[in-house]
Amino acid sequence: MRPVIFRLTGVIALMLAASGVVAWLFGALPAALVACAVALGVIGADTAAQLRLLAWLKSPEGSRIPPARGVWAEVFYRAARQLRLWESRVQREQDKLKRFIEALQASPNGLILMDGADQIDWCNDTAAAHFGLDARRDLRQHAVHLIRNPEFFAYMAAKRFDTPLLMRRTTNHGSLLLSVQVIPYGDGQKLMLSRDVTQVERTEAMRRDFVANVSHEIKTPLTVIAGFIESLRGLDFSAEERDRILALMQEQSDRMRHLVEDLLTLAHLEGDPHQPAEEVLDMRQMVDRLGADARALSGGRHVIELSADVGDVRGARTELTSAFTNLVSNAVRYTPQGGTVRIAWRVRQIDGGGPVAEFSVSDSGIGIAQEHIPRLTERFYRVDRGRSRESGGTGLGLAIVKHVLLRHQAELRISSQPGQGSVFTVRFPAQRLVLPAEPDAAEANAVDRESISA
Repeated sequence: MRPVIFRLTGVIALMLAASGVVAWLFGALPAALVACAVALGVIGADTAAQLRLLAWLKSPEGSRIPPARGVWAEVFYRAARQLRLWESRVQREQDKLKRFIEALQASPNGLILMDGADQIDWCNDTAAAHFGLDARRDLRQHAVHLIRNPEFFAYMAAKRFDTPLLMRRTTNHGSLLLSVQVIPYGDGQKLMLSRDVTQVERTEAMRRDFVANVSHEIKTPLTVIAGFIESLRGLDFSAEERDRILALMQEQSDRMRHLVEDLLTLAHLEGDPHQPAEEVLDMRQMVDRLGADARALSGGRHVIELSADVGDVRGARTELTSAFTNLVSNAVRYTPQGGTVRIAWRVRQIDGGGPVAEFSVSDSGIGIAQEHIPRLTERFYRVDRGRSRESGGTGLGLAIVKHVLLRHQAELRISSQPGQGSVFTVRFPAQRLVLPAEPDAAEANAVDRESISA
């Protein structure tokens, strides 16, 4: 305030002094005219400064302050500084809002903000994908008009948002099961959360099926064994009949033992994140061993053919042996008498790429229809349940194979046609293939000289 008072006092003193001098020299009228001229000049300067201030305030630029003198220069400076402070605060708030929006966009859950009339104010990309919305086009539209689902309509109409709503939607990528919950806040506004629980539902269904299948698989042999035990206690049997019953009981107990062993193996593979110790497996010895096991299981009823290229594989011996044995035993079990089972280890070059290692088991058995192939590695999935039980299978073999191969970054490929047999091929990544080192030129020449001298 002091600079303003000083400036005003100076202007008045200057006007009085000038008027006094003019009055002394020329009289009162010229003095009055001079005083009016000075006053008009001051008023004009202030008016011009005010106009510049108004023009600048319409489109202020902090870095370009209009020229001014005296108190108006101070006014422009303080206004520009206050403007920069507000701009800085606004920018910080905008940055916070931007980061908040980015966090909401990154959420795996769908988020929709609705006003008191249930119109969409904002939604993230996840919610747009869940409900088929356009994040820009559908703003200010009623949610119940866009999300056309009778259950959702009833949920919004009832206004009972204590529990989430499970609703199923069909999209271009398949069917989704969504958990939707509305949370009221503010002045009648609502926040709607959506979560894709399709995989949770599938996992729960698999768990229920698994428990049901295990219970069924164990119940049957237990029932048989319990029935035989009751018969042995209450009836007299000849030695031959007793031996036959004991053999059947042994068969059923072996079936339960194999089932428990496979369940323990599968639980170990699924629950152990640590990779077991790896070593280089001699695949020629592996193929010979699998061939011997196949002949023992076949009992001379099949033709067993073996072939193995040069090259080994790096992996866990116990796990890979279990996987290969499952593939071989399945081929023998599902191939009729007189059929052929081929066990092969091949190392070949791909055009434009490196070597590819494949272990394959092919048979001339009953084959598999195409609709069953994608589900063969599911636990307890059987194409023919009766035939599987007769052959002694537990329904867990290919599930074990799948988990073993996943731990070795390998891929299982299945090719089959009904009545034309099946081919199960395990393809290993190049980094697991171990090829023999090639001898250098000096060693090769030395070997040639030795052979010549011999």
